[in-house]
Amino acid sequence: MGPSQSLILSLSLALPVFSILASASASASTNLVFKGCADQNLDNFNGFYKQTLQNLLDTLSSKSSAAKFYNATSGDGSSAIDGLFQCRGDLSNDDCNNCVERAQALAQKLCGQAVAARVQLNACYLRYEISGFRQTNPTEFLYKVCGSTRASGAGFGDRLDTALEEIVKGLGSGNSAGFYAGGFQSVYVLGQCEGDLDGGECVNCVKNAIDSAKSECSSSISAQIYLQQCYISYTYYPNGVPNNQKSLSSSGRNTQKTVAIVLGGLVGAGLVMACLLFARSAFKKKTHTYKYGG
Repeated sequence: MGPSQSLILSLSLALPVFSILASASASASTNLVFKGCADQNLDNFNGFYKQTLQNLLDTLSSKSSAAKFYNATSGDGSSAIDGLFQCRGDLSNDDCNNCVERAQALAQKLCGQAVAARVQLNACYLRYEISGFRQTNPTEFLYKVCGSTRASGAGFGDRLDTALEEIVKGLGSGNSAGFYAGGFQSVYVLGQCEGDLDGGECVNCVKNAIDSAKSECSSSISAQIYLQQCYISYTYYPNGVPNNQKSLSSSGRNTQKTVAIVLGGLVGAGLVMACLLFARSAFKKKTHTYKYGG
């Protein structure tokens, strides 16, 4: 069976948990961000393909206890299924394994017998596709989560631009292993590329993600942008990046500087309560559809 090059995957959104008060816990790291499932199903799934897919998922699961990225193929020729996982660079081996196993369970539950699937959790993603799927552009836009709170006042845009540039510098340093996280002037940023991208491809992908963040999320004080083979996120903390949001890159800088930025709802005596509310509802839910495999 040859899959169509224009298979449509419908993305569904589960409420992302993205705390501005602390680093994501192991449980929060496995929350669903989005999924993409091909409309077309595998022929004779309960026969050959079911076992082929299970063999692939078993391989990925076993590798996730010792690696942050791995790709594999199960089966031969036109019946083969390709797949991979990518864990966030700061996860422990156990947390990576737990995240990947959760992604696998969701892929099987939500996408069933689809010829291709992608499941994105907060701290990892899993994707697989039948052999013959057309190669996709690494910078293809997949999904966005824009914070509902917006900044106003002079200085925020420049500060955000500088912080986002730190991702580019960190990933372009040659020793980042495709992952960068750090705080810069009250903005915590994170960026990661798929493990098989080289340095130049990674930087190019992240630059595209940054451009998407600026155009799609505008003055939001937090955002997550997912492209096909990289993603970025940022969060602005009006009182400075918390101590537990440490830089995970040797090139990262953690400086805090006060500027006059007025944040709607985050003023006066209500600041603490607003932060708590923001931790629960920082991001808008938005439905998005993309073409899996181009």
